[in-house]
Amino acid sequence: MIKENFIKLYEESFKDNWELPALSDYSKGTHFSFEDVAKEIARIHIIFEECQVRRGDKIALIGKDSARWCIAYMATITYGAIIVPTLQDFSPNDVHHIINHSESTFLFVSDRIWDSLEEEKIEDVRGVFSLTDFRCLHQRDGENIQKIMRALEEKMNTKYPHGFRKEDIQYADLDNDKVVLLNYTSGTTGFSKGVMLTGNNLAGNVTYAKTLGLMYRGDKELCFLPLAHAYSCAFNFLVPMAVGAHVYMLGKVPSPKILLKAFEEIKPNLIITVPLILEKIYKKMILPQLNKRTMKLALNIPLLDTRIYAQIRKHLVDAMGGRFCEVIVGGAAMNQEVTDFLYKIKFPFTIGYGMTECGPLVSYDNHKDFVPGSCGQILKGIMEVRIDSDDPYHKVGEIQVRGENVMKGYYKNEEATKGAFTEDGWLHTGDLGTIDKDNRIFIRGRSKTMILGASGQNIYPEEIESKINNLPFIMESLVIEKNGKLIGLVYPDYDTVDSTGVSYEDLPVIMEENRQELNKLLAPYEHISSLQLYPTEFEKTPKKSIKRYLYSNH
Repeated sequence: MIKENFIKLYEESFKDNWELPALSDYSKGTHFSFEDVAKEIARIHIIFEECQVRRGDKIALIGKDSARWCIAYMATITYGAIIVPTLQDFSPNDVHHIINHSESTFLFVSDRIWDSLEEEKIEDVRGVFSLTDFRCLHQRDGENIQKIMRALEEKMNTKYPHGFRKEDIQYADLDNDKVVLLNYTSGTTGFSKGVMLTGNNLAGNVTYAKTLGLMYRGDKELCFLPLAHAYSCAFNFLVPMAVGAHVYMLGKVPSPKILLKAFEEIKPNLIITVPLILEKIYKKMILPQLNKRTMKLALNIPLLDTRIYAQIRKHLVDAMGGRFCEVIVGGAAMNQEVTDFLYKIKFPFTIGYGMTECGPLVSYDNHKDFVPGSCGQILKGIMEVRIDSDDPYHKVGEIQVRGENVMKGYYKNEEATKGAFTEDGWLHTGDLGTIDKDNRIFIRGRSKTMILGASGQNIYPEEIESKINNLPFIMESLVIEKNGKLIGLVYPDYDTVDSTGVSYEDLPVIMEENRQELNKLLAPYEHISSLQLYPTEFEKTPKKSIKRYLYSNH
């Protein structure tokens, strides 16, 4: 068990860093110091007390990354309730389902998303609060939340007659083995798995990160990855808040142009990213230079190439603010060409490995120790790794892990929880790979069917296929990834085609209409770029599931 209590980490940090800046909305110019954050939390705690929120009650959170998103999260866990952060990309139906499945009693939501939800589909939610200003957007019949909100300042003054001071910070006494977070890996009914993470799982991630010497009190960080993701949440939010660093929320789509401008202004001390961002910067900034004829000639001259690479590295480091100690890449596999080039020019980057079920970190190397092709060493003293193979150093097998960061299980899903672990208690990662003598992990492929989106989102083809199969004139389907795009292979329902007198020549037009209808039901990162007709039924296993591996290189 991790010695440091997860909730007390923040009680101490808010007291120690009281006067320092904590959270900023970069695009809006709003700022909160640790004192401001602590006061907002105190207000929300009064609302929770007045509404008789109990320890262990679930509180859902959905909206664009913002300072108030972070405050709502922090207020929930420090009260002793369980936070249920949900990706804002999920469709309204998925959001309804997650709120109901998690049994959330309150909801913090952005105004835009609230407009797309239907109150009658989330009947158990007692109150809804806006992430714009924490006003009450909705209260269930019989609740008096609006009244509580009107008297809030008066209650603050009564409870803290001398004003709210750092001595007043006192958060829930909650053992580290209690669940503090439910993280849903996907939205759709039947596939939803709410990962139960305990204080210990998150403290394992935060206390390990604190030992790395990457982020210090007063440092700056720029958050441009969705905080509802375990990876971004841990390292763009939970770690900085625990060490007294200042997080800027980008609040915009992270295009290279917008990002580079923000890097230049903020000059972050650490950069947490997904491969796509670095790949885009490489494509836009570096490739055009490398492809110039004079540059190609110069790179063939010994000694000159070293100087040119050093110049490119300096240019890239300066473009990203010039102050960062390293760039940590995670969430998806990185393009080999980009990895090799950045390593060649000695750019300070490293690639880590994790999964939501580990909150998320499994392995990491400092950029000085990074070995291309690997994704770091298993976290010493916190996690263990083994390869399901008779020769783990040379023969590929499933990567299995256990340790402090491993989840308690899936919420209200014993079957899935049982399936996630081996008989002797190791977590199946579903990834295939090898290790070296230093327990450094080398991933060689995925045994699961999950596809990783460009920004690290989990895409579950079976979910999309179940929606495709409900569309007109489709018998069965298979979703594959090709050149970074999702394609649906479909075998038409020829009986219906024949009986309705539809001409075979019309099928491509019908499929395009189907595709447009389908994409309305999907999150943007799940969008299908084309529905392609497949001439025969797909080959099946004896269990009647499609032999996916036969079609992955279609």
